[in-house]
Amino acid sequence: QVQLVESGGGLVQAGGSLSLSCTASGSIFGFNAMGWHRQAPGKQRELVATVTRGGNINYADSVKGRFTISRDNAKNTVYLQINSLKPEDTAVYYCYLSYMAGTGWGQGTQVTVSS
Repeated sequence: QVQLVESGGGLVQAGGSLSLSCTASGSIFGFNAMGWHRQAPGKQRELVATVTRGGNINYADSVKGRFTISRDNAKNTVYLQINSLKPEDTAVYYCYLSYMAGTGWGQGTQVTVSS
């Protein structure tokens, strides 16, 4: 079983930046991908960014050019640098890790962008 611990959320003004991190621990056998989803109030959870085992990176169209995902394999950690924040980026951000046994999720970290 895998455990994911996120950090880095908070309150920021529009146009500002935040950096999120997520560290995985436990039995991570057959790693496939790691990344971030988010869920805004009253909306479905959506994929924000992901990085695969092979290093391929994908972003949601709404965050391209503003969000940057990176991974430190040695630390089992994934990062999300968020720039040019908009009020519509306000959401709970969840880290996930996909591996052979399934998908693990973090507890979520709140990002609130004030206008």
